[in-house]
Amino acid sequence: MTRHYTLKTILNEIKAALNGEERDYTSGSIKRAVFLLSVPMVLEMLMESVFAVADIFFVSKLGADAIATVGITESLVTIIYALAAGMSVATAAIVSRRTGEKNFNEAANSAYQAVITGICISMVFAIPGIVFAKDILKAMNASPAIVDHFSGYTSIMFGSNVVILLLFINNAVFRSAGKPVIAMRVLWFANFVNIVLDPIFIFGLGPIPAMGVKGAAIATTTGRGLAVLYQFYILLYGKGKINFRGIDLKPRMQIIGRIFRLSTGTVSQNIIATSSWIILMRIVARYGSEVLAGYTIALRIIFFALLPALGIANAASTLVGQNLGAGHPDRASKSAWIAGKVNMWLMGIISVILVFMPKSFISFFSGEVDIILAGATSLKIISAGFIVYGLGMVLVNALNGAGDTQTPFRINILSFWIVEIPLAWLLATQTNMGQQGVFWAILFAETLMTLSILYFFKKGRWKLKKV
Repeated sequence: MTRHYTLKTILNEIKAALNGEERDYTSGSIKRAVFLLSVPMVLEMLMESVFAVADIFFVSKLGADAIATVGITESLVTIIYALAAGMSVATAAIVSRRTGEKNFNEAANSAYQAVITGICISMVFAIPGIVFAKDILKAMNASPAIVDHFSGYTSIMFGSNVVILLLFINNAVFRSAGKPVIAMRVLWFANFVNIVLDPIFIFGLGPIPAMGVKGAAIATTTGRGLAVLYQFYILLYGKGKINFRGIDLKPRMQIIGRIFRLSTGTVSQNIIATSSWIILMRIVARYGSEVLAGYTIALRIIFFALLPALGIANAASTLVGQNLGAGHPDRASKSAWIAGKVNMWLMGIISVILVFMPKSFISFFSGEVDIILAGATSLKIISAGFIVYGLGMVLVNALNGAGDTQTPFRINILSFWIVEIPLAWLLATQTNMGQQGVFWAILFAETLMTLSILYFFKKGRWKLKKV
């Protein structure tokens, strides 16, 4: 009877988490709040990762150069993701704090100003990315074949970066307002469009010509673009407490300035982390397209595995922001600890699977022996630290949700620029470890980051941060 009751309770809670009801997370059971927020956020992140997995699944049929093109471009587009993630964190910190204060009109105004800011930032990267795509690929040690035949993918991905920024910012608004189900549905819709269009645009169908790897970029951009339109429809016509109806449509420099100040730390910490991936990608590229292709596939699998953990970390950010806004710092801290423990269990299970079965996952994307071997090695080493990564992601998001963006920024400088990059170069080029040196450097640096953020989280100064 107990077992049946437990299963029934869990199913009922999952149903409650997915029904889209607007809730107040500043009172009641903290464990239930973590669960109700985490379920849709984990599913949302899974949907975000499907973009990467779907693209690489179809592109892998085009050969190592096509896979390498996606890998190099995505390593560069991570700068856009860093900006988008930074903007979304700043947006979430402000909107969740205003939501906790029950100041819904100001929350909506802040969200709108974040949208304006995101559109302006996107223009800075769109034009150079389109014009200098080939030069960018050359600078990344791409082969002449990649530069001459596959630069269209790079042009489209940079040129359409506005949809990435808006997708992240708008979903941050939904999550921080306590309606993560909407963000989940948005990405479900975007992925459905992308998965349908990917094989059509890549391989051709009827009157639609085969566009190769460029078709993957068009499919992804189309899916995200339609999702952004869906987001704005909800923000304009939805029934939520935070919407754009009746707000001041003029730019408000005070709010924009606050967003910039908050996002400076989060964007900087993300750029530091992602720029290190670009440099690591360049180090790995010296070992050839097969090794680079295997590493690219492994990274897609790793990002896929980590995104559910990011969903739980995002739940912690929302809970911290809302509870600090409501004047409950101890509840904010306890929420982060509970989310961290859940994340460690989840990532521990995933780590065991990937460490003991790396070739099975890589071979799903490619049948070439050299690619499988290279990918399996990198996947095994990097995923061994998933338990540590899971805790680190929650604590970083908790500090960011509290508005303390400078502490993670400084820790990222130490972990990734001062430690990871020099260590990767040293192990890969000055020892007989080869490309494996890069993978061990990643494991070491991520562990250092988590231990450092744990120290500062325990000190508790983030509870006093004003947003």
